[in-house]
Amino acid sequence: MTSYDRGDVVLVSFVFSEEAGAKLRPALVVSATRYNRARQEAIVAAITSNVRRRLFGDHLMAEWKSAGLLFPSTVTAIVRTVKRNMIDRKIGSLAKADQDAVDDELRRSFGL
Repeated sequence: MTSYDRGDVVLVSFVFSEEAGAKLRPALVVSATRYNRARQEAIVAAITSNVRRRLFGDHLMAEWKSAGLLFPSTVTAIVRTVKRNMIDRKIGSLAKADQDAVDDELRRSFGL
């Protein structure tokens, strides 16, 4: 089974709330690489192309193209633990400046 690294941008199969299907959505792996390798899961933050609606804890990505995304995007403070088999594939990696900014926003969001 493929292991993912912190900072990887991946496509995750998210099930609709009414469980009538699923859709691949981009997400950022925020859990430590050691965590991801030791467990059958990863902690991810949702990524959205809705850049107009930024809430507390969100980060507007500067280098979204190099992260493998098709549109300007925001990493949200919406985090979820997913089984590794829900991750379809890696599409890119976050640039260091964007990763540092996401880390700052997550610390603010979690009060760390």
